Amino acid sequence: MPAARESLLDAAYTALARLPWSAVRMVDVAASAGVSRQTLYNEFGGKDGLARALVRREADGYLAGVERALSGAGDPRERLTATAEWMMSAAHDNALVRAMLTGCWSERLPSPAPTAMPSSAGPAQRRADGPPPSPGDFVGLVRDRAVAVLGGAGPLPPPDAAELAHSCELAVRLALSCVAAPPAEGGVADLVRTVLPRRSTA
Repeated sequence: MPAARESLLDAAYTALARLPWSAVRMVDVAASAGVSRQTLYNEFGGKDGLARALVRREADGYLAGVERALSGAGDPRERLTATAEWMMSAAHDNALVRAMLTGCWSERLPSPAPTAMPSSAGPAQRRADGPPPSPGDFVGLVRDRAVAVLGGAGPLPPPDAAELAHSCELAVRLALSCVAAPPAEGGVADLVRTVLPRRSTA
């Protein structure tokens, strides 16, 4: 029941905004979602399963935002800048995203530690409730997607793949450093604009 699952994840996310994860109670999450506690347990197996699914959903939402920014209007430099700004915004607005990108998990948040999925769980369920990507995984995922999208953009041939991959990785890592230590005036956009070679944006 996808609707119940999303309602439960929304309720858990809302509860986490007010309480540390250790104080979030399953019965309250179920009540807030308008379903029975048994439905919650049927869907996630327990609080650890709910935590894994919540973290995974936020990871997927972050990556969907990256995809939107990369696929938006503008030349490659503008789209890479928009992606970096999205990364900063998502990390600022969402403690789970910030923790996933930096690897710094506070005691308020659910633990990202993987827990073995039951053998009866299907592949889609294992993926949905499995551990999120590591900070290094996120760098690779965003870099590779940026290379794929930006490599064919613009009327002139792009730089060679290695140069573009290097530029995209630098931009991603700059944005992540700005999550940990926000830049002064000008923000992440001014930093990222210097990374992608201008000849690839002509």
